[in-house]
Amino acid sequence: MTLRPRAVLVHRRTELDELLDRHSTRGQAEFFLKSRGRSLTEVQRRDDADRAARQTVLAALPVNWALADVERGDLSQFLFAPEDVVIVVGQDGLVANLAKYVATQKVIGVNPDAAANPGILVRHSPQQAARLIAGLGPDARADVECLGLTMVEATLDDGQRLRALNELYFGHPSHQSARYALHTLLGDEAQSSSGLIVATGTGASGWCASIVHDRGGGRLPGPAEAALAWFVREAWPSPATGVTMTSGWLNGGDRLTTTVTSDRLVVFGDGVEADALELTWGQDVSFGVAASRLQLVI
Repeated sequence: MTLRPRAVLVHRRTELDELLDRHSTRGQAEFFLKSRGRSLTEVQRRDDADRAARQTVLAALPVNWALADVERGDLSQFLFAPEDVVIVVGQDGLVANLAKYVATQKVIGVNPDAAANPGILVRHSPQQAARLIAGLGPDARADVECLGLTMVEATLDDGQRLRALNELYFGHPSHQSARYALHTLLGDEAQSSSGLIVATGTGASGWCASIVHDRGGGRLPGPAEAALAWFVREAWPSPATGVTMTSGWLNGGDRLTTTVTSDRLVVFGDGVEADALELTWGQDVSFGVAASRLQLVI
């Protein structure tokens, strides 16, 4: 028996939603913006674009499909089913926020505002997405193509795991000095730094790009390449800590391992600090290419 397809519409609250929550009325929100040299007009335009995009997608869903509507803050509590078609309406970062919660589900990224969003992950206009949706049910057409985007995974010595689409951060939760031992294929080194970044090719256009720029450039992996780049941030030289191992690549099954020598360090992905793994003295965490990929409809 074929399971009934379900569309999962993922979105985030708009700036207008948040302003109205904070200031209660449009008039008070408009006064707040004007006092800071801004206008409610642009905020309203973006809100209208977001809502119109969602309505276009909803209107295109086949009548026999089920529907679930998920706001970004509820992703960690939502249970995705294997047959789900996930439709993300919003900025590129919303796809990254979603990535660790899905496995083999196909994901359509919908860009409601092409003038404001780069569209690296939200590649489709609402109208293009509407045409794609019909090809993602049980009778999917062969011309619906997906790009498998590489993800990075951290594995703790107690079995906990965390995946990310852009990058994983390892370090102190407040980004102050973190002490740990770094273990690579080239050797070991005790370090004190403001953290370690392990990035995918998708993340190469974000946080990782700024690090590489500050270091004078260099090659980074492609989004679908089974490779990761890692960087140590602001390593501190001292009699007890070194600075010789501050960047490298992880290909295929390569692993980068650290042993914590601080009281409390964390690992979090894609900037979501609220969803972090915590480590303490003596714990190990290793980083590598995740077994699963994000299936982004292109």
